Amino acid sequence: MLQNANSIKRIMKELRDIQESEKNNPEGNGEHVVRIGPVDEADMYTWRGKITPPVGSDYHGGVFYLDIKFPTDYPFKPPRIRFLTRIFHPNINTNGTICLDILNEKWSPALTISKVMMSICSWLDEPNPDDPLVPNIASMYKTERAKYSETCQEWTTKYALDTSNDIDAWK
Repeated sequence: MLQNANSIKRIMKELRDIQESEKNNPEGNGEHVVRIGPVDEADMYTWRGKITPPVGSDYHGGVFYLDIKFPTDYPFKPPRIRFLTRIFHPNINTNGTICLDILNEKWSPALTISKVMMSICSWLDEPNPDDPLVPNIASMYKTERAKYSETCQEWTTKYALDTSNDIDAWK
């Protein structure tokens, strides 16, 4: 039970830090705008994320939602994160599963959910085609970059258009 209490304490601290950061910087980091938080205050282990990519991104114009599940032994084990919004990316499959090393073998308890989300944002625009979940998309990224970008935009238009600014609408 102590492990559970410690994980809740850590998650609550990260939530306070996120809320303070959002209050001081409501437009995000000047690049991707990221919003994350618990779905329900009664369950601090289940969060939602929302990423709005910047102008110039292959995903500009879209809003991408993520499901975030913290294990009861967090931060000693990484959160499970998956995209709820379909996205054309070599490291994200059609189920939303993410192939990102810091969510697996490179996880460290020193990482926070904010740092993980920043990594996901960077990795959206700079995927790792050498460790793909979807090899044909990785091949397109390496050999036909213009077609890759065009397909990203097509999928963004088809699956990721969102006009809701209401934070409660996506929880």
